[in-house]
Amino acid sequence: MFEVYIHVPFCMRRCGYCDFNTYTAVDMGEGASRGNYANMVIREMSIVRDWQIAHGIDEPEAATVFFGGGTPTILKASDLVAMLNAVRDTWGIAENAEITTEANPDTVNADYVKELADGGFNRISFGMQSAVPHVLATLDRTHTPENVAAGIAVANAVGVRSSVDLIYGAPGESLDDWRTSVRTAIDLGVNHISAYALTIAPNTKMGRRIAAGTLSRPDDDDEANKYEIADTMFTEAGLEWYEVSNWARPGYESQHNLGYWRNVDWAGLGPGAHSHYNAVTEADHPQLASLTAPAGGSKSEAIASASADGQANAELGMINAHGNNSQEIHAPAGGGCPADAGLGVVSVSHGLRSWDIAHPRLWGTAINENRVPWADSETITPEEKLEELIMLGLRLHEGLDLDRINRAINDAGMSSTPQTLRNVSLDQLAPMVSEGLITVSDSHRVVPTRRGRLLNDSVIEQFFDFVGV
Repeated sequence: MFEVYIHVPFCMRRCGYCDFNTYTAVDMGEGASRGNYANMVIREMSIVRDWQIAHGIDEPEAATVFFGGGTPTILKASDLVAMLNAVRDTWGIAENAEITTEANPDTVNADYVKELADGGFNRISFGMQSAVPHVLATLDRTHTPENVAAGIAVANAVGVRSSVDLIYGAPGESLDDWRTSVRTAIDLGVNHISAYALTIAPNTKMGRRIAAGTLSRPDDDDEANKYEIADTMFTEAGLEWYEVSNWARPGYESQHNLGYWRNVDWAGLGPGAHSHYNAVTEADHPQLASLTAPAGGSKSEAIASASADGQANAELGMINAHGNNSQEIHAPAGGGCPADAGLGVVSVSHGLRSWDIAHPRLWGTAINENRVPWADSETITPEEKLEELIMLGLRLHEGLDLDRINRAINDAGMSSTPQTLRNVSLDQLAPMVSEGLITVSDSHRVVPTRRGRLLNDSVIEQFFDFVGV
């Protein structure tokens, strides 16, 4: 399976909690302007495809395409359609593919949504965040709950599926405020809802206000209570959880979201966007060292960056999946890699994750020089792939396949840098079952309970201990 993510870094204004790679300027230089952005992304597609071919990557047609931000709908609808058409021309788009854009409710109307639908979009994720005015004000959101309802209505009118995002844990948000937001989201009649705990980054406006004592810091117990409220109310309304922070009616799960959690291949386009490949053929070439240099962040940060549905928030401290990460990663002098990097004698095949240059101007410079606009990349070792499988699988309702994990353990044990790894047995899991953290099916799938979802980091750490990573 192959997915495409397109990051649009522009916003009308920066929300006080936002630590993602977004910009309010209209023109960032080197072609990275709102008006020319679609053309730059289309050029990046061609460069990335050349790189894929040079590295033995032959992807199938894109099963999903996701436009995230920032605010994709700050661009003209025709620009989004043009980028979607370029994906079709570059990789192909599978029949019945899921085509999604995030949308600020203030930026769309009936004509805009119809143009998206006519251009092939079939899903919109609306950034609702809250239905309570004082909570929206604390989050620096300018839309009203009425705007969300109006956006969903026009999407319904042209046959486009809708999802809404919620954020819980904002300073001053009571439990009743949160119940109001959840009930309002349910009453909108959408078939998919995401709910994320507010995470505070110190370099944001909200982070600075909290540090100064003018806002209260989110409380873990309060956020846990709100998660339980949401899970109960969504379940009663017929929305089933399929990932820690996502609920849907059966058949309406975000396929793009599931692709990330199932660790498929995806190409990330746009400033700061991440890409992930399970099998890359490297070659004997001087550029190889720079191509596979370790990421600036820790291993866990890099893994965490491959998570979630690209919503305008982060949950449980996880970095946004689609590259809107909180780290400003700039290209080194002459950074990125040429489209012909790696040509030569085949030497090794391995997994790879990479991330585009974060600043739009530097990103644009690389594209104008016909270079893959990466800030950096890193290989994924068998041991790291094992860690990914555990981390991602334990966040899904479909669960962690023990047989797959044990096969991955054997693969990692045969790698060039083997660790002392151990297979996971059902007996080892018994205490976690007794504690109410997980369930284990007859097919040996491990699924976190509600309590296990709330204590997901602890569950993952215990599995790491079992395995020996």
